[in-house]
Amino acid sequence: MIEITLPDGSVKEFPVGTTAYDIAMSISEGLARNSVGAVVNGEYYEINKPIINSSEVKIATFNDDDGKQMFWHSSAHLMAEALQVLYPGTKFGIGPAIENGFYYDVDLPDGTKITTEDLPLIENKMKELAKNNSTYNMSESSWEEAMEYYQQAGNEYKVELIEGLKGQKITFCKHGGFTDLCRGGHIPNTGIIKAVKLLSVAGAYWRGNSDNKMMTRIYGITFPKQKMLDEFIQLREEAEKRDHRKLGKELELYMITQNIGGGLPVWLPKGTTIRRILEDFLKKELLKRGYQEVITPHIGNLNLYKTSGHYPYYSESQFSPIKVEEEEYMLKPMNCPHHHQIYASKPRSYRDLPLRLAEFGTVYRYEQSGELSGLSRVRGFTQDDAHIYCTHEQLKEELINAVDLTQLVFKTFGMQVTTRLSFRDDNSDKYAGDPEVWEIAQKEIKEVADMMQLDYFVGLGEASFYGPKIDFIVRDAIGRKWQLGTVQVDYVMPERFELEFMGSDNQKHRPVIIHRAPFGSMERFISILIEHYAGNFPFWIAPVQVSVLPIGQNQNEYCEGIYTKLKDLGFRVEIDTRSEKVNRKIAESEQMKIPFAIIAGQKELENGTVSLRQHGKGDLGTKTLEEIVEMFNSLNVPGSSQH
Repeated sequence: MIEITLPDGSVKEFPVGTTAYDIAMSISEGLARNSVGAVVNGEYYEINKPIINSSEVKIATFNDDDGKQMFWHSSAHLMAEALQVLYPGTKFGIGPAIENGFYYDVDLPDGTKITTEDLPLIENKMKELAKNNSTYNMSESSWEEAMEYYQQAGNEYKVELIEGLKGQKITFCKHGGFTDLCRGGHIPNTGIIKAVKLLSVAGAYWRGNSDNKMMTRIYGITFPKQKMLDEFIQLREEAEKRDHRKLGKELELYMITQNIGGGLPVWLPKGTTIRRILEDFLKKELLKRGYQEVITPHIGNLNLYKTSGHYPYYSESQFSPIKVEEEEYMLKPMNCPHHHQIYASKPRSYRDLPLRLAEFGTVYRYEQSGELSGLSRVRGFTQDDAHIYCTHEQLKEELINAVDLTQLVFKTFGMQVTTRLSFRDDNSDKYAGDPEVWEIAQKEIKEVADMMQLDYFVGLGEASFYGPKIDFIVRDAIGRKWQLGTVQVDYVMPERFELEFMGSDNQKHRPVIIHRAPFGSMERFISILIEHYAGNFPFWIAPVQVSVLPIGQNQNEYCEGIYTKLKDLGFRVEIDTRSEKVNRKIAESEQMKIPFAIIAGQKELENGTVSLRQHGKGDLGTKTLEEIVEMFNSLNVPGSSQH
């Protein structure tokens, strides 16, 4: 018999060789019927794969993230089979599941090109093959056999992958007439795939290296029910309307030009206004919570990042060093090493701690041009970074304060939050520091999460190389998930930088560092904010809060007085005195998503009133300026909404 530990902590005994399906049946027939796979000791398992040792087992359905990953990974295989039938001679690279669906990188036969017009053909072939109810069968192979198989097939991409697997277990997956190199984790059969939509086709360099051949990448998504696909398509159409790249241009928030450089956004006046409002909002909170603001350079000595470990760990995502006389410098990839130098600049006592250093610091990362995307994936961005240096005894309280601040940020913008405890994967060698210290840090993070009753799950392998962290995953107005904000415990950097403080026992001790950034990066946060609000920003954030629109030239002077008064009161206001029809002025104000429009004609001039319109809602009736100012004041505070 073996012991099976379930997610709720309960332990049951089963015969050796039991399957996840058997375990699901022991819980409920409904769970077994809806199961698509399982996670066994953190590894994806087919539902009918025998389990021979005592294990932790989670049954996965399509409603789970793990279930979706197995479903979409299996669908990538199905698409590859369809491509093999339709385009004989196609060579296959990699075909992973991604956040929403899957893709496959393929090298098509000479003279063959796939465009968006060809996607329905491939979709139909996938649906046809799915109806065969082909089982996904896994089999093991020796390294030599696998190498020979792909050498004979003339697939240099799989040969390269197998070269990197020497000494490891090699497995294949076969279904229908298709066989693929694969580590496993599939749904039971192709018949479960009921709805198929191929989304786009693009070029992608093999393994992301521009020195390699350009392959064809086909993106798709599948579901076990057509209704789910219909809902996804509807959500996708809404997301396209909200795309921050489209709205950013239309609302004149930012620009990116190759004359300056790809991935280097330029903030236009209206976008800069939004950014400064957000910065001011957070700075006020930081001041209340005892943070001190610092400013550090945009470059630093290469040795600084070698000491921190950022250079060896992340060298591929950083710009090349800059030679200056006899020294090498780098564009700053992270703010934290600079802050550590501030801490180390003078002796510290336990009485000085906690020390909270904050900076809106701009950093630079090398992203390949094909990966750049508006504000969400850039080469230069600003982090709302802070580093808290504290004693071990102060750690939990400081963690609670940092988490509380992050939650306040998301609550202010009406975002629902779940939390991931990003922990170390003990099977990986990417982590620095003592594993025992990691265990302590992870235990402390979990205790804080439990104390604060956070809605969390544990993500093994999601930690940074120098410490576990709490990552915040938010849902926007249309239900999409975004990873924003982080709070991280770090016992590694104090050792690397030999940071010390004098304790009450007159002995030297290492501080603990908390890294935290509620917004994450200003660029990415604003890109999400644009899409969350669909550009219809709350009054307190809107770059222009009100437009003043005289109906005719005779009302210009009256409207200019209103404009001046509102501006003097601190509201962000524009006036349109062009000799255009008022309907056109209103339409343009609506198009720019300005929250309110004040309109005045001869009647309003004579009565000392105005007509007030709200964006998206229309006429609010006649108001006095005093009534409007009172309304605007109530809306001009963080977290308020006019919707």
